[in-house]
Amino acid sequence: MRKLKKLATIALTAVMAASLLTGCGGSSSSGSDDSTGSGSSSSSSSESSSTLKFGCLNYSESLDPANMINAAWANSRYGIGECLFKFNDDMTVEETLCDSYEVSDDHITWTLHIREGVKFSNGNDVTPSAVQACWEVLYANEEGSSTPTKYMDYESMEADDEAMTLTITLKEAQADLTMNLAYPVFVVLDVSVDDLDLDDNPIGTGPYAITSYSPNESVSLAANEYYWNGEVPYDNVEITFIDDSSTKAMALQSGDVNLVENVTTASDLEALESDDNYTVSIAQGVRCGFAYINQDGILADDTLRHAIMKALDDETMCEITVGGMYTEGYSVLPSGLDYGYDELTDVDAYDTDAAIALLDDAGYVDTDGDGIREINGENISLNYITYDSRCLTDFAAAIQTTLSDIGIGVTVNTLDADSEWNQMVAGEYDLCSSNWTTVGNGDPTEYLANWYSKSDANYCNYANDEFDAAYEVLLTGFDEDERTEAIKTMQQILIDDAAVVVHGYYNSSMIADSTVTGANIHTADYYWLTTEIAPAE
Repeated sequence: MRKLKKLATIALTAVMAASLLTGCGGSSSSGSDDSTGSGSSSSSSSESSSTLKFGCLNYSESLDPANMINAAWANSRYGIGECLFKFNDDMTVEETLCDSYEVSDDHITWTLHIREGVKFSNGNDVTPSAVQACWEVLYANEEGSSTPTKYMDYESMEADDEAMTLTITLKEAQADLTMNLAYPVFVVLDVSVDDLDLDDNPIGTGPYAITSYSPNESVSLAANEYYWNGEVPYDNVEITFIDDSSTKAMALQSGDVNLVENVTTASDLEALESDDNYTVSIAQGVRCGFAYINQDGILADDTLRHAIMKALDDETMCEITVGGMYTEGYSVLPSGLDYGYDELTDVDAYDTDAAIALLDDAGYVDTDGDGIREINGENISLNYITYDSRCLTDFAAAIQTTLSDIGIGVTVNTLDADSEWNQMVAGEYDLCSSNWTTVGNGDPTEYLANWYSKSDANYCNYANDEFDAAYEVLLTGFDEDERTEAIKTMQQILIDDAAVVVHGYYNSSMIADSTVTGANIHTADYYWLTTEIAPAE
């Protein structure tokens, strides 16, 4: 994995007219009593009782990592669970619950040494057999949406508690298994507790432990008295789920919470940035906002696709339409990743006149005066499906207006996330909004499968033999430079083919009031409540 380029904090411009800023509001993707395994107040925490109040979007109605990816992420985000490895801000991997490892020459056998002296928040020891038992429960629920075999498909696991090693034999070689094991689906939880309900009370090794959980309302946490990696800053954390972005901002300003994540309303974020009472951490992350192009329909036409690309003003949409919530770009991989973005060529840079000329030269003209061009006597009318998250509906509306100006009709259908997904899988769209974590497991292989013709994830019906050949290097190659060159090649092919509408790269944020210090947003979307966040002096 190549390192990220240094990411600078992004300052939103203060001169944007408020009337031009759109809401960019997000929506949820979808109580228990104190229960066994919850940690008590930590002896290593501050002598005076302290509580952090955190407002965030509810991304999951479960905390069982086998149920859904978002549930796995929640364990990490809330500081409940940890993996054997962790991503740094440059998306390299550092050892956490595993403190060393060995790999065979063929990259099939991985021997992981589990860090000694680590306990779960209920006091039980973390051993190789405990790690294995946790993962066996995960794999037993493979029908859930987490699908761990996508990240580690193993032949066998063998725990040696005396040697403190877990030996994994894979079915197929992997270039770097540690990246996959840093992915939150492989969070290490204690599954030995009788009548344990992982939906409500996962018991992990993180700095905080659950005391109560109400899926659509709140989570209460206490400091993990057995935490292995330093001082736990807060005795208690109260998480309140707040789905609406502006409501999050108001809760922070009123003092109802001390910390919020991802205020996505540009005017609210600008107001918080300009107020010295708040610390706003913003950084370009590894998420890409884009629209799939279904090439099993009218957009199989090369001229039409390239004309659309030339007509779109990405800079204005990113800086004005969504108020700086995205950094503009034209490749499916963010410019901050070290995959050769600066070496790529944008063959369809913004040029409205060129877009119109392409359509005119191809004979795609409006013959009946209704404002819409025709192909073979039929109006060019695109079905654009989207959902209300991370400003995707705002991009869809802006694209609809832009394409109308050059004679291309667009109908925008805003759906809930599940309905949009089902329609995408069924191929019932021309353009389809999406926002992906491009290197979720430290590598873009899974993400780039969206355009690999042999992949079950290729719902856009894209096929290019040269792209497929480059992609297959990622499946078999271990040489880092060779893999990087293949990734550069794939990016340029997608650009040359006008295969995907890239909006830009999402800028995540973490905002704290003056009572909190260390509230920085991390590149990976998995780390929110860390021990870096502490009471201000």
